[in-house]
Amino acid sequence: MEDAQEKRFDELFRRYQVQGIYLFTNFLDLAALSTLQRCLPRLPRAPYTLFGGAEGCERKMLRLGSEEDCGYEEPFPIACVRIAPVSAKFAEKLIHRDFLGALMNLGFERELLGDIIVREEGAFLFCVERIAPYIAQSLIQVRRTTVRCSQLKELPQGDLFHVERRVVQLSSVRADALVAHVYKLSRSDAQALFAQGRVFVDGRACQDTGYTPKAGEILSVRGFGRMRYVGVDSLSKKGKSNTAVELFV
Repeated sequence: MEDAQEKRFDELFRRYQVQGIYLFTNFLDLAALSTLQRCLPRLPRAPYTLFGGAEGCERKMLRLGSEEDCGYEEPFPIACVRIAPVSAKFAEKLIHRDFLGALMNLGFERELLGDIIVREEGAFLFCVERIAPYIAQSLIQVRRTTVRCSQLKELPQGDLFHVERRVVQLSSVRADALVAHVYKLSRSDAQALFAQGRVFVDGRACQDTGYTPKAGEILSVRGFGRMRYVGVDSLSKKGKSNTAVELFV
């Protein structure tokens, strides 16, 4: 699978060199983004940008091209759709899986859908621009909750992603210890996630359980969530590191 993904990236970069116009992928998941980072040194040179619709998005499109190279600027073809219950009073408590399932039931491939940010009042969906009108018209129910969709002309005010600060005590600041303490796992269970390819640091697959995170890096753990590493706040009386992270919630 990764070989096929590398081949697609190689073909895309070569096509850009020939055509010299902006080229876009659909949304790339963490595994695809990690593959891209790994094979970039071997790909033909081309200016590129990664963007998911807003700062903090995990799933991102790849754009080849720049204003300097192409002579003009072309924005990412990404739309944001707000999904809200028609009646908040009778709405179920919906989670990410509920919204994703309803969207997939409309017949869309996952790569056409970016991040889904769930809030108490509904959810915000980033998607390929061309499918946004259809979603706005056709998505009328999530589980048993009747919903109303609207394509936004601009993002909502304030932070789209919410973070919750948490401090954990670590004997040594290692990625496996951080994952274990934050998600309340045994050390061996946390280490297994690395071996299974479920841990990513800034979009790159990380199998090094002893990796020391750097301030600002985002650790994504498939099936558990994401955190931004802040750093060591202080040392305890026993010499342990009081380590701060920001959980995306």
